[in-house]
Amino acid sequence: MMNSPSTIYIPKPIITKKRRPILQSLVVSFVLTAILFTSAVDSFSASTSPSRNTSFQTIAVHRLKKSHRCDRFPFVSTPFSDSYSNAQKRETNVRSHCDNGGGMSSTALGMSPSSILGGLHKDTSFILSTLLVVSAGGIAMEQKTTFGKALSAPLVTMLMTLILANIGMIPFSSPVYGLINKILVPLAVPLFLFDSDLKRVIRDAGSLLLAFLVGAVSTVVGTIAAFALIPLKALGSEQGWKVACALAARHIGGAINFVAVADTLNIDGGVVSAAIAADNVVVAIYFAFLFYLATSGESGENIMEGRSKSPTTKTDSTKPSLSEEIFIPNEEKKSITTSSIAYSIATASCLVTLGGALTNAICPSLSSLVISSLLTVASATIFPSWFQSLRTSGTAIGILFLQLFFAASGAAGSLLLVLRQAPSLIAFSAIQLVIHFLVLIGLGRGLLQMDSNELYLASNANVGGPTTAAAMAQAKEWPRLVLPALLVGVLGYATATAVSLSLGPLLIRLTT
Repeated sequence: MMNSPSTIYIPKPIITKKRRPILQSLVVSFVLTAILFTSAVDSFSASTSPSRNTSFQTIAVHRLKKSHRCDRFPFVSTPFSDSYSNAQKRETNVRSHCDNGGGMSSTALGMSPSSILGGLHKDTSFILSTLLVVSAGGIAMEQKTTFGKALSAPLVTMLMTLILANIGMIPFSSPVYGLINKILVPLAVPLFLFDSDLKRVIRDAGSLLLAFLVGAVSTVVGTIAAFALIPLKALGSEQGWKVACALAARHIGGAINFVAVADTLNIDGGVVSAAIAADNVVVAIYFAFLFYLATSGESGENIMEGRSKSPTTKTDSTKPSLSEEIFIPNEEKKSITTSSIAYSIATASCLVTLGGALTNAICPSLSSLVISSLLTVASATIFPSWFQSLRTSGTAIGILFLQLFFAASGAAGSLLLVLRQAPSLIAFSAIQLVIHFLVLIGLGRGLLQMDSNELYLASNANVGGPTTAAAMAQAKEWPRLVLPALLVGVLGYATATAVSLSLGPLLIRLTT
């Protein structure tokens, strides 16, 4: 008697489209946790054994020594905070020592993993490709994963290059990083300011403009108060006030202003990495707080009547991604073409060149980014139609250059140094934003009787920039505030660098 054929059970796939972002987030979290745990163990071992060097680059040198069968070290171990140039010199000494009698030559041994990495560290194409891939990966993670969206693309990008550098995959110092800081960052500043037509801001921003100005003043007050309470001495006597100025620029305009101030004041790359990481954590919590307080739908208190729903309204997110499209009512969408890309880069390059020439003639000690920013704002106000046609392509290119800056900053940083400095920076940024919010509500709501939703939106524009503010207006169904939110955010780009730099002398006095 034959058995009837049984039904074959086909199990459902474990990794579905819905579960894939969660799995990716878990994998990234596991990798980060493992690396941080290893770093903590390494740091603890160093504290109990003074002769042990905890630098990842020096560990690579130890491995190189082992591969060369060299038993003697011509150098003395140094702390983890040594610069990459010192580690590179020590590696050169080990190679020379081993090749000159301390052991077998590297040519006799063939290509070891250490020698392959050493060659890649000198390959600018490899380093640039790595930074580009990581920058694109940061944007993709922000768009497609909950984990990446919570951290933001700049922070994800910076963390990935920070890890790659500290495990020896990419160098701490490279001509590519200098190219990004000296060429691409100055180009990114005017690219973000192509939409900074001051006449349009004053004409179309409405009452949101006043709320934004109150928010900017609140950030200045918050920065001074936070620095008086936490002077950031752990960063160094010359770095504390500079980071405070950079964070003030970040909370008046946006990330591009942080970059401009960091470049102008020559803030150390490791400190930049720690400041960005700490501030992004606080900003993510603050944005969630603003979304919780704001009410959906136009209140009608200070907003004109008439309600038109945006076709791209989104209500499931408190934080937009970098390349997210913002729908502006009654405005034609500008497409990105080959000619618009060429015109955008050429225009930005001319503005940077002219800004550098004027800076050398007027004030050589000043960074050219300040004059270039002022020139871009003036040009966008005088020739609005030309710069308006380049706004979309300029912003897209600027985002890529900004991502490369964060990638280079992460590669130049020390993982243990970031962990050591993060607590004080988180406390500073948190106090700064708490005071900003209290002063904003006190002046805006208590004194000027402004609409609460407009104050929350203005605060979002201060802290996050035009993209996050416009996304908040869409998510909360305030279609008539989408364009004003973009305009006041661009105004922050145009003014935050100069305002925050002017705080420098006052903050220096607080340290004495």
